[in-house]
Amino acid sequence: MSELFQVSSNPHVRSRATTGGIMMLVVIALLPAAGFGIYNFGPRAALVICVTICSTVLTEFLFGLYKKKTTVTDLSAVVTGLLLAMNLPVGIPLWMAALGGVFAILVVKMLFGGLGQNFMNPALAARCFLLISFPSQMTNFTCEGAGALDAYTGATPLAMLKAGENVNIMNMITGRIPGTIGETSMIAIVIGACILILAGVIDLRIPGSYIVSFAIFTLLFGGHGLDPAFLSAELAGGGLMLGAFFMATDYVTRPITVKGQYLYGVILGILTGVFRYFGPGAEGVSYAIILGNLLVPLIEKVTRPVAFGKEGRKHAE
Repeated sequence: MSELFQVSSNPHVRSRATTGGIMMLVVIALLPAAGFGIYNFGPRAALVICVTICSTVLTEFLFGLYKKKTTVTDLSAVVTGLLLAMNLPVGIPLWMAALGGVFAILVVKMLFGGLGQNFMNPALAARCFLLISFPSQMTNFTCEGAGALDAYTGATPLAMLKAGENVNIMNMITGRIPGTIGETSMIAIVIGACILILAGVIDLRIPGSYIVSFAIFTLLFGGHGLDPAFLSAELAGGGLMLGAFFMATDYVTRPITVKGQYLYGVILGILTGVFRYFGPGAEGVSYAIILGNLLVPLIEKVTRPVAFGKEGRKHAE
């Protein structure tokens, strides 16, 4: 009896990857978009980023003191704060940015049990909360004295497209357009996505199925038919790339099954198209991903692999 085997609970898969290591890679991958946001919009973009990160980290630290368990060292709060800042306009009042960070960590993450227990992406949930609570500030993309942003007045390119106006697609790709801090430069976002893919943090199942399904939906229901210029503008704008590569791929809120990940991406593409072309707004990525998060349990239920031998027993009966 002295040589009993010590058997732990599943899962029994072993990996050298740690939560902190993965989160550090995500932070590194977000640096090109964050850096371009600071270059594009001026020093205030850096201030908004600092405020959101400080608010998320401080909220998680204080909650950890209350629970007598500190989790800030896993860097997940840093990633949440950085992603939240990427989804905010540079002119947002700083107290609103801080409130969004508190909401993301306290309400969406920690009250549900912390990392791994939240049922939706905390950064996007906070953005939707701010959009509903402060719509005028969240859709105001001008800010006096912000720097380069002074040149970006008026509606975003997607709003212009929806109004039937022409847009400069090259500016949308490079990022010289109004928008949130981290969504404007498609090039910077794709560079960060390549870092995550090469590091093995994400794959192309969800982003690929998301982008392709949205492109097909645009061709069918966008109202412009096979118009390469319109399709390119829709793909480059509205945070689609940021959402597809950095938020839809969130380990906690995405499906685990392979088929489920493809189905999840298709659902996100369709929802984004529905919101953009049939809703009152011009974007829709945030709401699409949040609704997709809520559907993940159902997606996993219908795509769960059949246990070995189970189908054989059914046929035998």
